Parts: sequence; structure tokens; C-alpha cells
Amino acid sequence: MARLDGPVRFRGGGFAPRDNRWASAGTLLGLVGLWQMAASAGLIKSLFLPPPIAIGAALWQLIVSGVLWQHLSASLVRLAWGWTSGTFFGIGMGLAVGLWSACRSPGMAVVAALFPIPKIALVPLFIVWFGIGEGSKIATLAFGVFFPTVIATAGAVDNVPRGLIRMGQSFGLSTAAIVRTIVLPGALPAILSGFRVTSSIAIVLLVAAEMIGAEQGIGAFVLSAGNLYDTDNLLAGIVVLSLLGLLVAWAIGQLERALLAWR
Repeated sequence: MARLDGPVRFRGGGFAPRDNRWASAGTLLGLVGLWQMAASAGLIKSLFLPPPIAIGAALWQLIVSGVLWQHLSASLVRLAWGWTSGTFFGIGMGLAVGLWSACRSPGMAVVAALFPIPKIALVPLFIVWFGIGEGSKIATLAFGVFFPTVIATAGAVDNVPRGLIRMGQSFGLSTAAIVRTIVLPGALPAILSGFRVTSSIAIVLLVAAEMIGAEQGIGAFVLSAGNLYDTDNLLAGIVVLSLLGLLVAWAIGQLERALLAWR
């Protein structure tokens, strides 16, 4: 039998990847630097893909003139209303599907039938129903966010250990108490992870809805710049959308840290 001459190396660390902010920032800055060098060397035509310096100058001009805030504020209001309403009703429907048999089959049948429909294709119908104003845009976002939220919430409830629920029932806890103290805390991590997906879906649908019928909004601005072949402002608008996505992801991360501090 082999003799151990020293301590055995610990092998039970598991798969626990950690975030490295410097690596993330360095990757993005490196890609932007390569882009700028390729543009400066003439490898990329500025008409098709302007260099980052030109995009930054266009973005700065939009900030100074106040045009950016006019479009961004309109988009943020629509995003907030649409995502919040879709998430609220989606969580309620997901909890009902996950907890009660009477709601499960009918609810999942509706979700299975309507979820695959491209939500962008429904924008003209929503315009007929709610008008060309804000109602149709908010309805598009809410409808697109609702179904993935139902699926994420129902799956999260299904993954809560049933032994904990039986334990709560054996101690005489009411249904409301079981949902509040066992089901929701157990399902919350998966629900919050679903927020990252639904927020991205909401941003995509926001841009599509604004391109179809809006005078203000980042989507309308990008469409107008594209029609004029103003690629500097077009890509400046895309940069704003990327930053908006990063901001939303950061906010959801902060929400996760606040609500899941008990883990």
C-alpha cells in the first residue's frame, strides 16, 4: 500500500465559478480597442461600421443636445410598465399552476398554445385593440414577459422539496403560511433568474414596438437613423440599448443579493 508522505490535496471544491470584474471589463475594452485599430488601419469601412471614436462622439452629441434623454425616458417608462405588469401577472399565474391541480392543466394548455406565437407579429393587433399610443406598446411587452415568467415560476415551485411542504402541513401550517415561508423562499432563486431572461425579452420587444409605431423611444431613433444611413447615430443608439441591458442586469443582480442574502 502506498505511503502518504504529505497532506492530501483537497479535491472537494466543486464547481464554483467566480465573477471577475477586471476580466469582464478587460475583455470589452480589448474588443473595442481591436475594433478601433482595424478601423484606423482601413480594414473596416466607416460607412458600414464607424469606429468607436465616431460612435462616442455621436453619443456625446446626443447627450449634450438632450435628444438622448427624450428618447431614453420614453423607452424607460414603457419598459417599466410593460415588464412590471407582465411579471406581476406571470408570477401569480405561475404560482397558481404550480400549487393547485385545478389551475395546472388549463393554465399550461393556454401557455403552450400562446407562448410560441411571435409577439412582434401581434403588435398590429394590439394597435387595433389599444390604439397607436402607449397602450399597444405596453401590452406587447407585458404579453411577451408574461409567458416565460409563468413557465419559470411554475418550474421553480415544482422544484421546491415536497418534504418541506409535508413538514409544514404536519405542523398545522395554513396554506398561506406554507406558501409564504416555504414555497416562495424555495422558488425565489429560480424566479429571479427568470427575470434576467424576461428583461432581455422586454428590451427586444420594446425596440420592435417602437419601430412600428412611435415617434420617441430608442427603437424609433435607431429606425430613423437607419433610414437616413446615419450609421454613427444608429450605432450610438445600439450602444445605449446595450448599456440599458447591462444596467437592468446589474439591478437584477442587486435584487438577488438583497432577497437571497439568507442563502
